[in-house]
Amino acid sequence: MSNVVKDVLRQSYNNHASEREESDMESWKINIRSEFLQLILNEKKSTILDIGAGTGKDSEFFQKNDINVIAVDLSEEMIKICREKSIESYELDFHNLHKIGKNFDAIWAMNSLLHVEKLNINLVLEEIKSVLKPSGLFFMGVYGGEDFEGIWEKDIYNPPRFFSFYTDDNIQRVVSSYFDIINFQKIDTGGKYYFQSLIMRRK
Repeated sequence: MSNVVKDVLRQSYNNHASEREESDMESWKINIRSEFLQLILNEKKSTILDIGAGTGKDSEFFQKNDINVIAVDLSEEMIKICREKSIESYELDFHNLHKIGKNFDAIWAMNSLLHVEKLNINLVLEEIKSVLKPSGLFFMGVYGGEDFEGIWEKDIYNPPRFFSFYTDDNIQRVVSSYFDIINFQKIDTGGKYYFQSLIMRRK
């Protein structure tokens, strides 16, 4: 991730941290999260890394269900809120997950990898794979439906954020170099782009 993109994302999420903490979570996100938890429990997995954790809502959910959680986010304001919830949290980007010094049974990335430039997505997926245990589970949720990359000029956040979107075929092709896809589904959320939910296993 380039320093320019990273600095803008950090500032944007710092500016909107309180707003995100106070917002209600959509029911479809709650359902996806519950399904992934059930898969983790069925396989008797006990540790998870939440990448781009935001204010820690998902981390808190997993923690309350007896999963050992570590959260990472670019934004110091987001991490501050995570720590107020007693979540072990680190201010890190996608390229430095190894600095935690641990491997995980599962990884959760809800609407975070859509900020990775397409030039760098392979490096980030390699980094994620490196901290995921053999046969570990990986959830990746992004918006997509067509190929796009750049600053979202109509973004309601200030400063406007960088996004990468993929067609269904392209996102599956990119991740399948590193992970076996267990489940792929599209969820219509009412906007121009729909949600792409991928549950994967480390190869």
